[in-house]
Order: sequence, then structure tokens, then C-alpha cells
Amino acid sequence: MSRKSILVVDDEKSQREILEMILSAEGYDVTTASSGEAAMKFVEKRHFDLVLTDLKMTGMSGLDLLKELTDYDKSIIVLLLTAHGSVDSAVDALRLGAFDYLQKPYDSEKLLETISRALKKLDTLDVEIISASPEMDKVKKLILKVANSNSTVLIRGESGTGKELIARSIHRNSPRSNSIFQAVNCAAINENLLESELFGHQKGSFTGAVSDKKGLFEIADGGTLFLDEIGELDISLQAKLLRALQEKQIRRVGGTKEIEVDARVVAATNRDLLKMTEDGRFREDLYYRLNVLSLEVPPLRDRASDIPLLMEYFIKKHTRNTKREIKLEKDAEKVLLEYGYPGNVRQLESAIERAILLCENDTITRDDLPPEMLQGSGGDGSDVFKLPAGGVNFEDVEKSLISQAMERTDNNITKSAKLLGLTFRTLQYRLEKYGIRRDSDETESDEDE
Repeated sequence: MSRKSILVVDDEKSQREILEMILSAEGYDVTTASSGEAAMKFVEKRHFDLVLTDLKMTGMSGLDLLKELTDYDKSIIVLLLTAHGSVDSAVDALRLGAFDYLQKPYDSEKLLETISRALKKLDTLDVEIISASPEMDKVKKLILKVANSNSTVLIRGESGTGKELIARSIHRNSPRSNSIFQAVNCAAINENLLESELFGHQKGSFTGAVSDKKGLFEIADGGTLFLDEIGELDISLQAKLLRALQEKQIRRVGGTKEIEVDARVVAATNRDLLKMTEDGRFREDLYYRLNVLSLEVPPLRDRASDIPLLMEYFIKKHTRNTKREIKLEKDAEKVLLEYGYPGNVRQLESAIERAILLCENDTITRDDLPPEMLQGSGGDGSDVFKLPAGGVNFEDVEKSLISQAMERTDNNITKSAKLLGLTFRTLQYRLEKYGIRRDSDETESDEDE
């Protein structure tokens, strides 16, 4: 593992030399700068894991340097040294994203302990993500980079890839971790009720509004608001969300008062929002406001090395409160390892949970797995999909699976969505995208929520 790099910033030469000696003796790669301006020149040339800066300096102060560093690279950890009389300024620095501060004269052991604790944030996630793949390692690193920011984050990925888990991980690794994490699925709530859910309402503003109600923006004040399936948000609500993000203010339904809110928004979607902006179904200004920081979660088929770990994890999870020790027969394990998972991690967990309930003698056999997983693996399904030697176009596979699901359910969208592990609206979108014929004028039912 490479040595952690630290940039020491102090306008007093003796202090720089003492700190360089202490930190170099601990094996850190140390660079020193005599001013905030000089520090930024170093940062622009190379990456530093941590910046240790004095608060009071001639020219650019430590607080100003913190702001510059945060704007330039949010993954850099900043630690401040401050005189006794500057504690208030140090507290302000914590609010701006500094990891911690130490008062002068500092104790060397305390300094090294604080630096060690700070650098552990680079290697540790506060929410466990079960993975061993290089693809998910990249995601983990991005989580740690974006966590310290207050900017909005857009998480993209197919249904069932674990976007909410990623959002929770961002929250738990952020300075807001001690505050609330509030999640809402924009596809699961009637659009007429979603405005009230997000922004709240005043008593009497509509039938059934028997009292004042806070919305999720107010409830999540100081914390994180996770907007799942943001692509399903009605166009009229998109304008109100944009205003809330830009102005940090909301107005309850039926209200006249502007309410200040400080909720960091993390949004997620399985839709192509950029394409939706071109089609006029999603506001372009809202898209760019949400897409300040972007994170892509790879589908399970692109990180097959995670499947064995996830299988083991889900077996333990669903037998945690029992005395059962579940084993996998080799044939069943082979099916699970080779399946394509259009429903991603959620589909794998569902298959494991089902198999645990059905299996006899605490051994999962291939017959305990869902029928759709057995197609193409020696099952008796007539619509077997065989993987060509040269690979496949995933959109063709997805279209085939959707067509099969619609066939089996007599074109019932709700039942097909459940079979595929998709939301009603997502399947509607896919049907339109692929031009798949549907005979039903069915509308979203309560069952799909």
C-alpha cells in the first residue's frame, strides 16, 4: 500500500520543520508550504490525502484555504491547528467540512492519533457494501469522495442494484451522519400526494388536510433526503424541486410562508434522464442541478465476482434468527453463479430467500430456485435463452425477457413488473422504449406500490 501523503501549511518555518519531522518519522509522505497560496499550487500539481494547516496565517487564512480545497477536491481531508483564542473559527471550519481541529500547543501523540483516525476514512465505509469486484471498489472510493460535500448526488443504475444502500452509505460517511436520513420513492406515491409528502401542507389546504404537516424537506433538515426513482417525478413538481434545491427554501401546500431548509439531496434513477430532457419529459435545468456529482452503480452481471459473497451474505441474513445451517448443492450454486440477473442484487436476494423457505434438509437444490433461473440451465422451459459465443446485446436480452413476462401474464403490466422485479412505471417506460405491444389499458394499482 502506498504511503499516505500529507501537506503541512504554516507561515512559521519552525512549526513546519517540527511537523515534518514528527510526521515523516511515522512514515508519511510529507510536503510543506509556507502559505495558503503556495499550498494550492502544490494541490494543483499532485494529490494529497490530508492537509494539516494552521488557522491564523498571513495572506490566505486556514479557513480560506479550507474553502479553496473543498471547491477543488472534496476528497482531501483537512485538519486545523489553532491557538486557544481561535476556537470559534475552528468550529466554523468544522461546519465547512474540516475533519477536526487541535489547539496549540498540541500533544504529538494526540496529533498522530487524530491524523490516523482521519486517514482511516479513506479506507473505511460506515455502511457495509458486500463486494469484491474492481467495479464496486471504484464505487466505494467515489462514495468516500462525495460524502464530505453538501452538493447533490445523482446515483444511476438499473433496478435492484442497491442504489438506496449507496445513498445511505454517502449519508453515514458524511458530516451529516448524526442527523436523519429520509427516503422516498417518487414512483410509489400518487403524484397528487407527493407534493404534500415532499413539501408539507397547511391545515385545510385540501380535503383531508385536517392539520398542518411537515414535508420530508423539513423533516430531513440538517440531514439527507433520498429521492428514489427521480425520473418518475411529475413535470410540475420538478419546478418546485428545482426551486427548493436552488433557494434552500420550500413552501407548504396551501401556505404563504417560505421555510428555510438544509437537507442534502441524493437522487437515484434507472432512467436515462438526459434522453428524457431531450424528449421534454424532464427539466434540463433540474437535471444539471441534480447531476453535480454523479455515481454509476454497475449491474450484477458486470460484477460476477460479487455473486458468491452475496449468496453467502443473504443465506446468513435470512437464517440469522434460526438455528438452520443452509448448504447449497453444487447444481444450485452453478445456476446462481451463471444466471444473468435482470433484477440484479434484489433478484438474487429474493431467489435465496425463496429457496431457504422451500428447501428440505437444509440443503438448497436447483429445484428450490425460481423457474426463470432454470431456463437455459437444463430446465424444462421451452423459451430457453442461450448465450452466444460472441456475447449479446443486453437490450435484446431485456426486450426478450419483458416480452416473455407479458406473454405469461396475458399482457398484465402489474404482474409482469412483479415478475421482472421492476416498478409499474419502469416497465411502462420499457414497453414504450422497445415498442412492445400491449392490449391492456391497465393503470397503476395499489399492489404495485
